[in-house]
Amino acid sequence: MSRTHGTKDGWLTALRADGGAFSVAVGEPGVLGADVPSCPDWTVGELVRHLGAVYRRTRTHAGSGRMDEPWSPLQVPDDAPPSGDEAVVAWFGGELAQLDAFLDALDPDLPAWNWAPQAKTAVFWHRRMAHETALHRWDAQLASTLPEPIETKLAGDTVAEALDTFLPAGRRKGPRDIAGLVHLIAADLGHEWFVRLRGEGVALLDTDTLLDTDAHPARAAASGSASDLALAIWGRVAFDVLDTAGELTLLEALRVSY
Repeated sequence: MSRTHGTKDGWLTALRADGGAFSVAVGEPGVLGADVPSCPDWTVGELVRHLGAVYRRTRTHAGSGRMDEPWSPLQVPDDAPPSGDEAVVAWFGGELAQLDAFLDALDPDLPAWNWAPQAKTAVFWHRRMAHETALHRWDAQLASTLPEPIETKLAGDTVAEALDTFLPAGRRKGPRDIAGLVHLIAADLGHEWFVRLRGEGVALLDTDTLLDTDAHPARAAASGSASDLALAIWGRVAFDVLDTAGELTLLEALRVSY
């Protein structure tokens, strides 16, 4: 299944829920200086500054109506408090609120640049901000308390985004010198994906047109919750949290990064 599993309203709901949970996690006493195990070389405070900077850049550019002009590189704004300053939590809260209001008012069909082989419309950024926030909420909770799974429906689209956006854009973290077919199953959603890898090439196969007679035997498979699938593809957990079979290096080749 290669369709997008989400809407503007759904992604905004996820942004608000995960953004709020992120704020709670990073606001725990003494946590800003803690290391983030899933984001090597970052402290919680640095993660806060990063996510706030992502929000600032998105609301600065996504409403310009231009789809042919790449955005400037991500930079933490000068007005962001230092990573160890408790004021950075309130600063982040302000960035979250402003992004929420901006995306709520943003026409999803407005022309907008993005870096992927996707339609150059603003809805790309509604989707991207929801998933960016969900993943970093998990990171923050891992460093401060106990991480909660990504909400099931959103996690299904986190998987879909990795396969239909990140992999075709070349944002792979795993090995690239491997070929084969991978079958992914989100058991709690009843969704499945077939991905063909051919070295640098990636093809997401539409299960609605995949015939039983097609010669596409899966050489690796992974089944589990949508959240665990998403977290494994993003390198947050090992693939062994899933039920796996076949050549596991094919699963590692699906890993993505931003």
